[in-house]
Amino acid sequence: MVRFTVLASGSKGNATVVSGGRSRILVDAGLSCRELFRRMKLVGEEPETLDAIVITHEHSDHVAGLAVTARRLGIPVYFTEGTHRAWMRWLTPRRQMTYAQWMEQCRKQAAERQAETETAECDAVCEQEEGEEGLEPAAEELAATSEPEAADDPDRVPSRKEEPTWLPSVEYFQAGKPFEIGDIAISPFTIPHDAALATDLGYIPPNVKAQLKGVDLLLLESNHDLEMLRDGPYPWSVKQRVLSRVGHLSNEAAADFLENGYDGQAAYVILAHLSESNNLPELARVTAERALKGYACLLANRLLLAQQNEPLASIYF
Repeated sequence: MVRFTVLASGSKGNATVVSGGRSRILVDAGLSCRELFRRMKLVGEEPETLDAIVITHEHSDHVAGLAVTARRLGIPVYFTEGTHRAWMRWLTPRRQMTYAQWMEQCRKQAAERQAETETAECDAVCEQEEGEEGLEPAAEELAATSEPEAADDPDRVPSRKEEPTWLPSVEYFQAGKPFEIGDIAISPFTIPHDAALATDLGYIPPNVKAQLKGVDLLLLESNHDLEMLRDGPYPWSVKQRVLSRVGHLSNEAAADFLENGYDGQAAYVILAHLSESNNLPELARVTAERALKGYACLLANRLLLAQQNEPLASIYF
């Protein structure tokens, strides 16, 4: 039996727990570690039982809590190699500076070197005066320099001495090559979205349709209503991206697939990644229900909407 729990779905964060046999994985970590743990406990999932994290792509709403969560639990993270590189670049962006900023940086570096030289000379004199015994630092100084306990706060910001991209373990997978994490078998495949690999998608090409045949549960993006997006608050450049073939599925596009490209085999259909600015749950549901009118078994309590602000009740199949 598989247990499937959507913790969050939307542009502010995405995360899902999948349990099968004795294994349990977190798919995406788009919420803070603290919020991920809180939501898991709300649905009866213990964070400490997670075996791994699988990342679908590098956008912030899928990886925002990744580093802290993986470090906190000490578990491996599975990426495609391209997604891992993109995530590392996101955490360590290159900085651009003006000539004036560069000159100021040079001035500060020169001042720091001068200060280091003067300190070294002072230390040499002090060593001669103190002899071999030296001086023990005060208890207050020891306390001030000690590192805080990492386990006390799951959302603790790593210190400057910590590498922001460090993870307990990294494993790579490739689209088209199935792999296993304990008792859970995973079959990754490429889909059109402006990322290395994604659960979000701009349209449904033939290879994706083939992968979605015979599934027991279908989690399908239904991101926006076309009219709401066109009349909504987004800048035109963002609207173009969302509407593009590497953007997000509209309610209408999702419905077209459900009516014309879907085999109706799933016990549940979950509409996901609904935009808070350019969609309404009622619109997404009604559009999908019209498309599924030929599959009565998938209506009512078998057509579900994943939410941004609270977890969806666990589904067993």
